[in-house]
Amino acid sequence: MRSRATSQQPPSTLEAVLARDRLIVLLGLVTVIALAWAYLLLGAGMDMSVMDMAGHDSNMSAQHDLGEAMRRAHAAMLSPAVWTPGYAMLMVVMWWVMMVAMMLPSASPMILLFARIQRSQQAKGAPFVPTGVFAAGYLVVWGGFSVLAAGTQWGLERAGLLSTMLSSTSGRFGGILLLAAGLYQLTPLKHACLRHCRSPLQFITHYWRNGTAGALRMGTEHGAFCLGCCWLLMGLLFLGGIMNLYWILGLALLVLLEKTLPVGHWLGSLTGIGLIVWGGWVLAGTLL
Repeated sequence: MRSRATSQQPPSTLEAVLARDRLIVLLGLVTVIALAWAYLLLGAGMDMSVMDMAGHDSNMSAQHDLGEAMRRAHAAMLSPAVWTPGYAMLMVVMWWVMMVAMMLPSASPMILLFARIQRSQQAKGAPFVPTGVFAAGYLVVWGGFSVLAAGTQWGLERAGLLSTMLSSTSGRFGGILLLAAGLYQLTPLKHACLRHCRSPLQFITHYWRNGTAGALRMGTEHGAFCLGCCWLLMGLLFLGGIMNLYWILGLALLVLLEKTLPVGHWLGSLTGIGLIVWGGWVLAGTLL
């Protein structure tokens, strides 16, 4: 009787709890996203700091130390990467953090809705599942994508299609990538996945599952829809540069607008047409 009484919360109390939960989840999302962007802004762990490269030779002047550090940093950036197991793991982590920074903002409405429904379910006496379980399932999917992306990066580097700055060195490769991304934007699969990403309530209605395992599965399913929606857009990072922050910001903004604007589905189609025109222009340039 006591547990049943505590589960039936007055409406005013329930609304206060929902507001508190929403604030906690929102702050958590903002914190994770901010940390991911900070990691990218600091170079995603790829570069040593200037002071590390300068060393600590007390016989050199401060001006000479700085000049030497800049020369060594420039040489390090121009040197091809050596793919040791440690470096490969670093690349996987870099990709995963990049996906968190780029994709988690657009998934926030879904995560907030899941948190609200979970708390409402608890008020009815149903088991409460932390929203982090759902978010973890979502991020696991993008973790798998990150492993594949790092492997693709390795293959492209070995084929000489990526520069030491991790951007495309081939106009033909870049044009084909643009055409592929543009054509995919117009496919039924893209639009089906985008509909799921744009309609959190519809996803909840059709894919709701109870319990911790259910929340984890829902997170992976939502992540799969987001992956199906955006994987070729993320592939464009090989065109503009994996560490080009302007390119990363632009793609992240496009994904966010596609999923949140009322005309987001039309934006996706217009983007596809633009990418096809761009890719055709780039390929035509390689034939001249």
